[in-house]
Amino acid sequence: MKKVLAIILGGGAGTRLYPLTKLRAKPAVSVAGKYRLIDIPVSNCINSEIFKIYILTQFNSASLNRHIARAYNFSGFTEGFVEVLAAQQTPESQTWFQGTADAVRQYIQLFEDWDVNEYLILSGDHLYRMDYRKFVKRHRDTKADITLSVLPIDERRASDFGLMKIDDAGRVVDFSEKPKGQALKQMAVDTTILGLTPEQAEQEPYIASMGIYIFKKDVLLNLLKESLERTDFGKEIIPDASKEYNIQAYLFNNYWEDIGTIEAFYNANLALTKQPQPPFSFYDEKYPIYTRARYLPPSKMLDCQISESMVAEGCILKNCRIHHSVLGVRSRVEEDSVIEDTLIMGSDFYQPFIECQSIDDDFMPIGIGKKSIIRRVIVDKNARIGNYVKIINKDNVQEANREQQGFYIRSGIVVVLKNAIIPDNTVI
Repeated sequence: MKKVLAIILGGGAGTRLYPLTKLRAKPAVSVAGKYRLIDIPVSNCINSEIFKIYILTQFNSASLNRHIARAYNFSGFTEGFVEVLAAQQTPESQTWFQGTADAVRQYIQLFEDWDVNEYLILSGDHLYRMDYRKFVKRHRDTKADITLSVLPIDERRASDFGLMKIDDAGRVVDFSEKPKGQALKQMAVDTTILGLTPEQAEQEPYIASMGIYIFKKDVLLNLLKESLERTDFGKEIIPDASKEYNIQAYLFNNYWEDIGTIEAFYNANLALTKQPQPPFSFYDEKYPIYTRARYLPPSKMLDCQISESMVAEGCILKNCRIHHSVLGVRSRVEEDSVIEDTLIMGSDFYQPFIECQSIDDDFMPIGIGKKSIIRRVIVDKNARIGNYVKIINKDNVQEANREQQGFYIRSGIVVVLKNAIIPDNTVI
């Protein structure tokens, strides 16, 4: 693995995850109450003994830089590093990243200098656990120029992915990025070729790219240098290369979720609370997910009723009811409040007198006030929600922009903005 360099693509402006990406890069969005999205691919690299890791980003990267600097410091006796590379102007390129391939191209001289055999290209907004050593081994065993990590998928979601056809040896013979209509029907294959049972193959007749690639070093350099017009791996580089190069498919048959939209992000977080076995678990001792160490006190729960929920460290919960929810670090919920089907991201800091039972009426603390009802909501960090507030989407609105009032609605999910103030007695 010392001969592998990992490149994590931080994504663009994150419009599908807006407003969570209003003040931060997409990889810096919180997940599971205490982690960031970027922790998933970085932890997978570390667990796979890949310690040379670059992260490419260009939007709102301050919080991402801060998190990486605080979370990942390798010993000075190794070559290991995790480094953020932001979009920059150079004599060769004076524009921002135009796509996934263009992002890598703009730093090609830096990557070229490393004495490695392969480049591992990853995405920064997926939730999964993967041992890249098996992926690299398959790439080397098949003498592939490019290897794509793939998974079988049903027709309902197929048009959101790059789809491919493969031969009996696993070689990609056709590739189409997000086909629709008749073009989609033509990409259906017999997925028993991947080892699926006939029943599974009938339900999932498409082979989808996960956006995870391994390139031979010289192959990637050639592809990026020979045509500057090709700016995206999925739309241009991979389909064009399938005619000339040995592109192999590697089956990944475990949990994987693209959490690049508000609805997918919300569902993936709340799925962590499922019993007895959630689809993805952070409780894996062999393959842990790493993040920044905060040294927070234990959570304090004063006469609370909590069910099917995850509560991060440093929270203070007073005589409240919490069901099927995820509460992030330093969350605060006052007495007689009800939290259901909700993701609360918590707070970046504590306020003075955080444990006081009585708070001055003129002071609205960070967190959820008294006798409030919060249902099917994402509450971003440092939000202040007053007393007797109801956030229940009473009119079942699917889409709304209420930035002046401190919230958006996406796919019926209310998203309270970071640092927002929701006054007492508000009903949403």
